[in-house]
Amino acid sequence: MFYFEIINPPKSFIIKEKIIESIFNELDKIESEKINGILNIIFEEDSEIQRLNKQYRNIDKTTDVLSFHYYDDFSKLQDDEVAWEIILSEKKIITQWKEYKMWSELECYKLIIHSSLHILWYDHEDDEDFLIMKQKEDFIWKKISE
Repeated sequence: MFYFEIINPPKSFIIKEKIIESIFNELDKIESEKINGILNIIFEEDSEIQRLNKQYRNIDKTTDVLSFHYYDDFSKLQDDEVAWEIILSEKKIITQWKEYKMWSELECYKLIIHSSLHILWYDHEDDEDFLIMKQKEDFIWKKISE
């Protein structure tokens, strides 16, 4: 299992590291390859997320989450190397939890699951890929919700 670090934790809701550990334990179980390295979970202002979105995706607007992976092969990484980053918008999470009628930290965990799957090369560009990714998201969500 890879390690994680929370940077600039949200001020308006609490993130429980035990739940994030559970998410990553479940990810580790469904992935066949050993996953090494550190995942930074970073909470940023919308202006910074918009800047990064424009720079890396050529989309000039803010979003709820961005995910970055820095290596194609994670198996050779050392445990203390930063391999990935998930950048979250606290403001968007709060807006979305109100819209979806879900607690803000639960919305955050869902975004972490979704982004972690992207980091591990899952995508939802076509219907088949969407279904595979959604099944994995739902499986992990169910496991951590038990």
